[in-house]
Amino acid sequence: MTYLDYAATTPVDARVLEAMLPYFSTHFGNANSLYAAGRDAYHALEAARETIATAIGAAHPAEIIFTSGGTEADNAAFISVLRRIAPDGGHLVTSAYEHPAVLELVKWLGKQGYDITLVQPRADGRIHPEDLAKTLREDTKIVSIMHSNNEIGTINDLKQLAECVHSCGALFHTDAVQSLGKVAFDVQDLGVDLASFSAHKIYGPKGIGALYLRRGIGFDALIKGGGQESKRRSGTQNVAAAVGFAEAVQLSLAERDSEALRLADLRDHLIARVTSSLENTQATVSEGARIPGIAPLLIKGVEGESMLLQLDNQGFAVSTGSACSSGSLAASHVLLSIGVPQEIAHGSLRVSLGRQTTAADVDAFADALVPIVEKLRAMSPVYERYFGRASAQHAPKNTGGQKDAGV
Repeated sequence: MTYLDYAATTPVDARVLEAMLPYFSTHFGNANSLYAAGRDAYHALEAARETIATAIGAAHPAEIIFTSGGTEADNAAFISVLRRIAPDGGHLVTSAYEHPAVLELVKWLGKQGYDITLVQPRADGRIHPEDLAKTLREDTKIVSIMHSNNEIGTINDLKQLAECVHSCGALFHTDAVQSLGKVAFDVQDLGVDLASFSAHKIYGPKGIGALYLRRGIGFDALIKGGGQESKRRSGTQNVAAAVGFAEAVQLSLAERDSEALRLADLRDHLIARVTSSLENTQATVSEGARIPGIAPLLIKGVEGESMLLQLDNQGFAVSTGSACSSGSLAASHVLLSIGVPQEIAHGSLRVSLGRQTTAADVDAFADALVPIVEKLRAMSPVYERYFGRASAQHAPKNTGGQKDAGV
């Protein structure tokens, strides 16, 4: 298998696994026990917390709460904070192209009495401060805008967005799952109040993440029990996973700059190979700050699932923006939000590159994709009619704005 879906998950780095192994066996103690084995585990847990806090620019290690992953961190950022600052309702803002961990959560919060507004990204794949400003109200409690989009790779200017949010007295949260270890991210410099992270996107173990919670923000624990994590997340801590998370963070930061340059070159080479070989094909976005390893493609006249399955048969693992649910195809909400027409959004591929990706892998992928697309287009009864050579390349027309979530 040629794995090209690193934005979905990554293999555990051998160095990370080596750091974790002692905490499954010789250092297996419960970090909350007072005897020596427990103290050893506790010190390892706190060292991991300090490593992650330092990596993101947190003022104190206590601002890091270990969670089961990015989804739990997102949920805690909203529910646990709202229980303290706005238990009876209020106004919440997020973007229309957030990860489902945020979008599904705010839909649920809408049913609990909170008023929800979605701000639209523009065609460049970013949330603009002036568009966000139009959504803010005196009763806005929390605004959540992701740092980098997991599907198209665009990076938002959080510093400007945070200043906008704080001007109305609201808290600012960001889902930074795709950013940690890949691009510069400093909570104090960016001005965020809460941020969510996950280890398995940076060659760490699955099942562990973290929530950055700036000191002084009220927090009512989502998970009740023995009072671990300073009474903010009960349950015996996964010390081995925390150690692995910290090791993954350190390795990613040490290699970030050189790896970012390498992956950006591979990404640009991949996009150039594919778009020069296939008509009616383009990068979804190609300008501005982007995650270096994500190459989003729009390939007109074919279904993403058909390409994905054909590529899988040839040993390539990629993802598509469309999802097959209940027997009907649903176009990517991310692509629709930036103005891509539904019929074109169905033909999306996300190719994401990582540490093991080589130039040979990229060329092999392009060599495999071109005949697959040509075959699928030749089988289509409508391709020439709607997407023939005379058709113009698609350019999304979304200029940004807002809409009520309707929940």
